[in-house]
Amino acid sequence: MHRPTICIVTPAMSDANNGNWQTAKRWARLLSAHCHVRLSNAWPDGQEADLLIALHARRSAASVAAWAHAHPTRPVVVVLTGTDVYRDIHTDATAQATLQLAHRLVVLQDQALVELPEALRGKVQVIYQSCSQRQTLPKTRVHLRVVMVGHLRDEKWPQVLWQAAQQLSDADGIYIDHIGKCLEPALGQLALATAQQCPHYRWLGERTHAATRAHIQRAHLLVHTSSLEGGAHVVMEALRSGTPVLASKISGNVGMLGAHYNGYFTPGSSEELAQLLRMCRKQLKQANGLCEQLQVQCASRAPLFSPAAEAHDLQSLVALSLQSH
Repeated sequence: MHRPTICIVTPAMSDANNGNWQTAKRWARLLSAHCHVRLSNAWPDGQEADLLIALHARRSAASVAAWAHAHPTRPVVVVLTGTDVYRDIHTDATAQATLQLAHRLVVLQDQALVELPEALRGKVQVIYQSCSQRQTLPKTRVHLRVVMVGHLRDEKWPQVLWQAAQQLSDADGIYIDHIGKCLEPALGQLALATAQQCPHYRWLGERTHAATRAHIQRAHLLVHTSSLEGGAHVVMEALRSGTPVLASKISGNVGMLGAHYNGYFTPGSSEELAQLLRMCRKQLKQANGLCEQLQVQCASRAPLFSPAAEAHDLQSLVALSLQSH
């Protein structure tokens, strides 16, 4: 039986340690039982393939164009990231050209569909990302432990967390850990300044993926302040660890957590975030307190992000792409 060869182009390789790299690595693993799969940061890469899967419409545009020129009858799938869906496909000509060249498009949560031109929606498939389930750990009710995960860059909007930390005091009993590599020096300086000013806030810098998942598992809450997301890995990892989320009410988060989730705050509002944190802390000992309510809501969404569901959808995508070309 012929095993098709797939090249997954990902501009973010292992040294980036970000969501795009995690997606590429996981998809290679999920497809490896039925296909020969390799990861590359660009195509051509000196080898042939039956199918090209490209992450990021703008950053992989040259690879997609080269593939379409060399192999006009072979399929190409483009996976749209947050910066694609909520910025580049609206303003960048190369990203827009990539949408036209792709035989199929993938978005990582259902709210992203409305951002695409109606004429292209017929070739779009929603594939929710996945991760392993982690045991929900028992947690103290004496204080509230919070973690935020995200490299220090503008789209993650870490200033919202820092401003919220400045509105809290040690007496609130809320302890915030912040995991992420500094990608913009000015933001690193602000993180250090916040840590000096607020003893209840710690910037831990970059951590391994395994260590980060363990940190999420131990926290009462994950905070996600982003201004722009296609479908954040850390939100999914929190849901699969039994850790509820406080998230900015942006399309990418709503597509993962659902329209009626109770843990949203207005994007950019540190006041609302601080208020939600205080409420979760105050109600920790109460039956059906806010933290417990959010945990129940997150548990109901967690099955969407199971590895079995993602593997099924991904294998279906590959089969349909190869059959139609």
